[in-house]
This record gives sequence, C-alpha cells and structure tokens, in this order.
Amino acid sequence: MVALYLLSALSDEPAYAAGPAAEEAPDTMQARLLGCAVCHGAHGEGTDNDYFPRLAGKPAGYLYNQLQALRDGRRKYPPMNYLLAYMPDAYLRQIAEYFANERPPFPAPAAPNVDARALSLGKTLVNTGDAARAIPACVTCHGPALTGMEPAIPGLLGLHASYLSAQLGAWRYGTRRTISPDCMHDIATRLTERDITAIAAWLASLPAPASPSPAAAGSSKLPLACGSVPN
Repeated sequence: MVALYLLSALSDEPAYAAGPAAEEAPDTMQARLLGCAVCHGAHGEGTDNDYFPRLAGKPAGYLYNQLQALRDGRRKYPPMNYLLAYMPDAYLRQIAEYFANERPPFPAPAAPNVDARALSLGKTLVNTGDAARAIPACVTCHGPALTGMEPAIPGLLGLHASYLSAQLGAWRYGTRRTISPDCMHDIATRLTERDITAIAAWLASLPAPASPSPAAAGSSKLPLACGSVPN
C-alpha cells in the first residue's frame, strides 16, 4: 500500500479517483435565506416558537427598518445582531422585499388564556383606544384589518400573544427603540401590564384576514409623529 501511494505521488494521476463534483446551490434569495427558515419558517410564516415572529407580508419598509435596527444595535437580540453585523443596506433591503412579497397562510388563532373581561379590554384598546390616557387605537396606525400600512407599519396578526406582550414591554421599558420621535415607546409607556396582556391576547385570538396585504400608505392619519415612518 505504501509503495502504491509513493508511485502515485510521483505520477500525474491521483491514487484514488475524485468523487463527483459537489452540486452548487442556486443563487436565489430563497436559497440564501434558508437559514432564516429555522426560526421564521420557510416562507416567513413563523413557527410554533412564541418569540420568533411572522415576517411574511409585512411592509418592506418596516422589515428594512428592523433589520437595520438589529444590525446597528437599536434592537437587541444577540443572534440577529451578530448575523446582520456586516450586511450592507442594499442587501438588507433585498431581504426585506423578499419577505414582504411572501403570502403563506396564517396560523389558526390561539385560544385566549385570559378571561372575558381582559379580552374585552384588549378589543377596546385595539379598536378604540383610550382618549383619557392619550392611547390611540391600534387600528389607527396598523390598518383597519390590522395587516399594517405601507410603507413601514407592521401587521399585528399571526403573532403569538407572548411575542406581542414581550415587544410591547420592550417598547415600554426602552429596551426596544427606534428613530426619534419614538412613537411606540411613547404609547407603550401609557399602557399598564394589564393593558399589554389584554391587547396581546385579543390580537392573538383573531382569525386570518380576508386579505393579508397592508393598507395603502396614507389610508389613515397617524395620531402622532413616528420617526420610523416617513412623512
């Protein structure tokens, strides 16, 4: 065997035939973003994990803002902060546009884990708000069907109650921030823990919308200035 190896080393031919060439992955955004599927689903539909949100169908402007915020540290989640650390703006925009154009089915609504009184409070805050506390209705900004509004306001359907609650809490305590004026921080600081639980439970209990597309830009007048939403 040693003699065979030495002879082959001195010859022009390898001792063993090379295996078949590895097949190259297609150079498509779908192939490039397969790593995202583990947490966010193959088409951005989300998974059973409470804390990995649905991305599909959200306005590209919103997704781009979040990718930038995660890359630049305004939004803290170490795996995403690390993953995006060196990605240029142009590529983040391509990722955002890819998921914005996806339309997978919505999950079945979750069975509420709160009582009827809490659900009623959540419904009121989502649809009407609370003028006495300067809390605008969620539908004012996030669209009448809660599917978001172009160019940069996200839909709120198809998300787990735990995720919604965690994000509202993050806005409230300042661990999630955006470009000033930070409208969601301002609103969330006016919410109580009970309000947040109620809103999250109500939103998670809603069925899939008739149309998943965000409302057109300017469909409603925003009740306050938001730095992440262009005028």
